[in-house]
Amino acid sequence: MTFPDTFPVLTTERLVLREVADRDGDAVFEMESDPVAMRYWSRPPMREIAEARASIERAKGYHAARTGLRWTITLHAKEQALGHVGVFNFDEQSGRADIGYGLARRHWGQGFMHEALIAVIGYAFGPLGLRRLEADIDPRNEASLRALERLGFAREGLLRERWQVVDEISDSVLMGLLAREWRPPR
Repeated sequence: MTFPDTFPVLTTERLVLREVADRDGDAVFEMESDPVAMRYWSRPPMREIAEARASIERAKGYHAARTGLRWTITLHAKEQALGHVGVFNFDEQSGRADIGYGLARRHWGQGFMHEALIAVIGYAFGPLGLRRLEADIDPRNEASLRALERLGFAREGLLRERWQVVDEISDSVLMGLLAREWRPPR
């Protein structure tokens, strides 16, 4: 694994994926306070903007600590954050990491996350040098399961009663993708 010294900016046809910044606070709060967008996450929706600011501060430290990379998804023409994608929980010896993502609800259904995930997966298996990516998905989140399967992830197991968020207990589907299986969609 080759962890980058400087934060890698990724670009696609429509998007710029950049390091999270203080100016993303309102957008992070918009997405992570929305109970619909947060329905299948492993924590409850945010209730205060201070939580978004704290999340940004933590995410800014991931790169420096070499524990993760969290990209903010923006459009080329605009600086406003649409959501984010992160690669984290690195296991350097095994060449693996987790991938996670979220998008503000008003940006769903436009292909932004698909485009961002292609860029991040390509970076993870290319310059970063990972051998395996994993995702932990609530089995009721059919859209996320389909999105990952479309990119080549396989369902590898069911982790029963893995998460408890407030009073709700949920399972997780473990999804995995190997670098040797990665075929970027055209």
